[in-house]
Amino acid sequence: MISLVFVLLWGAHIAVVALAWWRGGAAERLAASLVITSTIVAKLIYMGLSEASQTLPLLAVDGGLALGFLILSLRFVKSWLGIAMVLEGVQFSLHAYFLVADQPHDMIYAAVNNVVTGGVLICLLVGTIQHWRRRAALAAR
Repeated sequence: MISLVFVLLWGAHIAVVALAWWRGGAAERLAASLVITSTIVAKLIYMGLSEASQTLPLLAVDGGLALGFLILSLRFVKSWLGIAMVLEGVQFSLHAYFLVADQPHDMIYAAVNNVVTGGVLICLLVGTIQHWRRRAALAAR
């Protein structure tokens, strides 16, 4: 059975990424591409691998996403990208902890995972709205 949280997070992913592509600038579009790509890869890992073998690939995905946000934040110098990078660092640490502790994923893992994912989506949404408003203000002059 599909949980309500799963449906809401996927809906939020699609809505925020679509808005970033529609109204965002280059930074928002690139970040949206990173977010949706990493989300799809993570879901494929969850569906295709046993729980025991998921941690290392998820660690790699979140490390890659954090690195992507780092590169984008250095290139575009936007605070929301820096915050998203730090959140992905938390996500990376979560996977590293569960890998080192050799623990199965539990409710704490799920809660932190969902909070961090929501935070990254909020960062992308804020960045998109900022760009949208800045572009509208320039057009009004």
